[in-house]
Amino acid sequence: MALKVYRPTSPGRRGMSGYTFEEITKTEPEKSLLLPLKKNAGRNNRGIVTVRHRGGGAKRRLRVIDFKRDKFDIPGRVAAIEYDPNRSARIALIYYADGEKRYILSPIGLNVGDTIMSGSNAEIKPGNALPLKSIPTGTQIHNIELQVGRGGQLVRTAGAAAQLMAKEGDYALIRLPSSEVRRIRIECLATIGQVGNLEHQNINLGKAGRRRWLGWRPTVRGSAMSPRDHPHGGGEGRTGIGLPGPKTPWGKPTLGYRTRKRKPSDKMIVRRRGK
Repeated sequence: MALKVYRPTSPGRRGMSGYTFEEITKTEPEKSLLLPLKKNAGRNNRGIVTVRHRGGGAKRRLRVIDFKRDKFDIPGRVAAIEYDPNRSARIALIYYADGEKRYILSPIGLNVGDTIMSGSNAEIKPGNALPLKSIPTGTQIHNIELQVGRGGQLVRTAGAAAQLMAKEGDYALIRLPSSEVRRIRIECLATIGQVGNLEHQNINLGKAGRRRWLGWRPTVRGSAMSPRDHPHGGGEGRTGIGLPGPKTPWGKPTLGYRTRKRKPSDKMIVRRRGK
């Protein structure tokens, strides 16, 4: 995976970079694994904006990804590595021996023609999914389940990898990319390897319009607003916040203020992520 840097033929091109897509082997998606994708513009099921600055963007179709990896002891062949507009990682199209086709996240080292498998008897190699109890300590893993059978929820973005630190009774200790160490039941599945497309974090969008293509709308600073619109607004000229700490648009403390309620899963955190 490499990046291409554009020539500065315009102000928007100056500093812009993009993918070379050299790892992509198939340009058209598998039709049987496509679903329509409705745009919500950051709104929930009540129509209320719960994520700000979203909307617009290019039209996409959903690729159905197999996060559960529940086809146990059935070998599958990697038929293609494809682009997915809905995530930063690349996806691999798998043809299973029983004729079924599925998409999985494509880890580093997985190539067209390789064989993958899920289950306790699978080899320790990139793309294979095993229970944590069957994975050696120190192995890099991704797509980790939090509840048995629910499907992978952790470590799914491009370039991400967690590490299996230890096993204690019914639980395994996992160090996540955030440096948080968490207990997870050893029956939960995880996939071997590091998620591919490592260069994703080095992409420079270059212009505002490219961000709009991705569905992100402009973000206005609170200090540029009026006092009725934001706690940071108002004043003649450029002024400081003037409050005991920065606030959200609704007056709640931010930048370090803990908003997480007590959750049953909190007791599974051994070491919190630190700065």
